[in-house]
Amino acid sequence: MESFSMGPAILFCPADRPDRYAKAVERADAVILDLEDAVAAGNKQAARRALVENPLDPHRTIVRVNPVNTPDFAQDLAAIEQTAYRTLMLAKTETLDDLAAVAGFHVVALCETALGVLNAPQIAAAENVVALMWGAEDLVASLGGSSSRKASGTYRDVSRHARSQVLLAAGAHGKTAIDSVYIDIPDLAGLLGETVDAAASGFGAKASIHPSQMSVIRQAFAPSAEEVERATRILAAAEDATGVFTFEGQMVDEPLLRHARTTLSRHEAIGKSTR
Repeated sequence: MESFSMGPAILFCPADRPDRYAKAVERADAVILDLEDAVAAGNKQAARRALVENPLDPHRTIVRVNPVNTPDFAQDLAAIEQTAYRTLMLAKTETLDDLAAVAGFHVVALCETALGVLNAPQIAAAENVVALMWGAEDLVASLGGSSSRKASGTYRDVSRHARSQVLLAAGAHGKTAIDSVYIDIPDLAGLLGETVDAAASGFGAKASIHPSQMSVIRQAFAPSAEEVERATRILAAAEDATGVFTFEGQMVDEPLLRHARTTLSRHEAIGKSTR
């Protein structure tokens, strides 16, 4: 089974809106065709038909299926078996048994309940999991709360903890971590700040809900020209150094060299996603 290609800007698209498929693919690095929350209960079957009848590039498409313990899950899988899609986003992933139900697929495990977040390390270790994503609103709902953010727009402590837990679990097992969506669509400045933090913290991508957010996410993940130039010079200086060395007044050791390599790697990845 070929691996999935994931750039930093990932866009949700309701599976029952095939009229939006082409625009989503045009704007995003990868598209999540959503059979779960974005589709009303009465439209689920129509969404599955649209999924089958309007194929997209399977190497750039993820299908979000309903949770394993729901009646819709088996119908989702039956529809997907009629397509070339082999990367699923499993809503409300909580246990290894959930992952066993999608054996044979690449899985983006969506940890969006209290149990899912607490089990993120063992979920990340599962062989068929290629990425982890966290979900703020469902998480808070699972706790009986009413809002994932404060009035200022910043995340509440429990949300920040879950975000960090999923990022650490993904990193510990070499899997991609995907940051949660930013639901205030007009607030592009807020989206930029949150995504800059996500990229700097180690997230490999950010999910989104509107095409207008794509360019902002790419901008946040793209290192500045100054960062690229400095990373290049640091790595060049390291070729002539033995062990720890000083560069423009800063001590440079292996962790700093890894930061520089990451900067250049992100620069190259963003370049490919915009070509």
